[in-house]
Amino acid sequence: MAKRDNLVVEGVTIIDRLEKTPLPLIHGVLPVFQIPYHDDEQIDYETLGREIDWLLDAGSDGLVLAMVSEVLRLSDEERREVAAFTCQRCAGRGTVTISVGAESSKQAEEFAAHAESVGATAVMAVPPISVSLGATQLRSYFERILAATQLPVIVQDASGYVGMPMSIDFQATLWRDHPQQVMFKPEATPIGPRLTLLHEATDGRAIVFEGTGGIALVESYRRGIAGTMPGADLIHAIVALWKALEAGDTKFADTIAMPLTTLLARLQSLDTFIAVEKYLLVRQGVFRNTVTRGPVGYLLDDMTRKEVDRHFDLLMSVLMKEQVG
Repeated sequence: MAKRDNLVVEGVTIIDRLEKTPLPLIHGVLPVFQIPYHDDEQIDYETLGREIDWLLDAGSDGLVLAMVSEVLRLSDEERREVAAFTCQRCAGRGTVTISVGAESSKQAEEFAAHAESVGATAVMAVPPISVSLGATQLRSYFERILAATQLPVIVQDASGYVGMPMSIDFQATLWRDHPQQVMFKPEATPIGPRLTLLHEATDGRAIVFEGTGGIALVESYRRGIAGTMPGADLIHAIVALWKALEAGDTKFADTIAMPLTTLLARLQSLDTFIAVEKYLLVRQGVFRNTVTRGPVGYLLDDMTRKEVDRHFDLLMSVLMKEQVG
């Protein structure tokens, strides 16, 4: 295991807690897959199946249906169909986490119950994004999700893209009341310090995942995460980086991280992640096209594509040199 910052909570270091605690069921590299569409914007399930196989063959420990999967642009029926398809396709090959966040508690709890019924490993939820909620209403929303399923519930603070940040105290209180079920994917800035604060507020025991596409993976790993939920397009680099971190190979981890973070730094919004990821999935022969359901807030221009290609080529050359060596 790579060296992690040895934070002390109540006289016990986080590293000691991590090393004495069995690996959680959900851990490692857990990419958020993209939704492929036909030209008429209907879901292309043949391509989705190919993407799922490609991700698992590349070394993913599981898959995640979440924000970059365009769940906010899917109908309720489509969300259920994709959840069921993913669980069936992944059966026995990796964990499946299904995003169940919605604009109403009723929708969210129904999505959670359905995810469990089709074989999901865990569910993940962002708060409603159309309204700013106080602590009482926010607590009620997550309690209803927790009551609707026996699966782990990953509380996603997606405020790096949408919504408002959740307080550390709110998250820690929810965890203390449900320590065996609540997990976290913090994305509010500043990510590193807030991740540490969340660990400290939960006695270093809460299971936390990195969710910034991998841009903060090295630092987050050293702060004690259980896994990362990056995009699908850079899966080979993320798997190599995770393995290097687990092996304590700091030199190779830094070699991968430098071009990776340069590429990811271009992605500043949900739509930029979607646009670049689909472009790179087409380039790698996984997707047939880059069709996205609109309206969208970002389109790749020629210069941006050239820059994405340049940084992607540099990243791939680093991985190739390691394989040859």
